[in-house]
Amino acid sequence: MIDLPYKTACFTGHRPQSITYLWDEDSVQSLNLRKRIRSAVIYLIETYDVRHFISGMAIGVDMIAAEVVLEVKSQYSDITLECAIPCEVQPLKWSDKYKSRYYRILELADTKTILQTNYTADCMHKRNCYMVDKSDFVIAVWNGSPSGTGKTVLYAKERNKRIIKINP
Repeated sequence: MIDLPYKTACFTGHRPQSITYLWDEDSVQSLNLRKRIRSAVIYLIETYDVRHFISGMAIGVDMIAAEVVLEVKSQYSDITLECAIPCEVQPLKWSDKYKSRYYRILELADTKTILQTNYTADCMHKRNCYMVDKSDFVIAVWNGSPSGTGKTVLYAKERNKRIIKINP
């Protein structure tokens, strides 16, 4: 891995199926989670000079985290957002609301990395490994349950990444 002059962090977290209050992002719980993610982002910027953030762009924590980074850019203009897209067809079956949000984030992101063209059973796992491998830190919004997020946290631990866990 190339030694970059700045540090990188990625996000992993549950989808609304696992954190049901995320279906209503104006709920008190959702707004509180957004604040906690924002605090973690600012902590990494100010304490460890993290300047690059990677989101996997799934509905739920990934999209919220990407939006938080874009908001924080108004205060820290030198940070960047990379969208790690597991496959080009990722949003095709989503509602118009989520598609619109997804494409708006992509439009504002600094980098878009498409890992493969078509969906395969392992493309999300490949995306998660890519993000962890590129990162020094992982911000994990995880309730401790067995899940894709849990597997990503385990992979990050195996790779000796520093993990900031946010219990949703």
